[in-house]
Amino acid sequence: MSHNIIASIYEAKLIAWAKALPVPLKVVVENEAYTPVDGATYLKAFTLPADTASNTLGGDHKLYTGVFQVSIVTPSGKYRGAAGALADQIAALFPLYERDTKGALTVVTMTPVDPGPGIPDDTTFTVPVSFQYRADTN
Repeated sequence: MSHNIIASIYEAKLIAWAKALPVPLKVVVENEAYTPVDGATYLKAFTLPADTASNTLGGDHKLYTGVFQVSIVTPSGKYRGAAGALADQIAALFPLYERDTKGALTVVTMTPVDPGPGIPDDTTFTVPVSFQYRADTN
């Protein structure tokens, strides 16, 4: 299923970037068991697929759309600074209209990376950033 391929494209790109940072970050993907270390900053990646459509009467076309979200989890009580800086870097990693390909599937970043409101907790502060994607297959 192409939503799985799309998830693997974006997760691989995010993981490679996070590992290459001066202070590498852990990227937790869907259904991965992970117990964070107290005070650590890490990322959680999610693919939120929308309905699959077809724009032809013959059914030979499939349109895959959805949202890729990265939740930036930082220690609480440190304002938005670290999360905001990481959000800017993630926005640069996934530029608008960029095409990423795996095999025969090409997925396009359809909206700019957009940060959501911060979510405070007792020990963490989470800033979700997300963008919409689209892939067409024949």
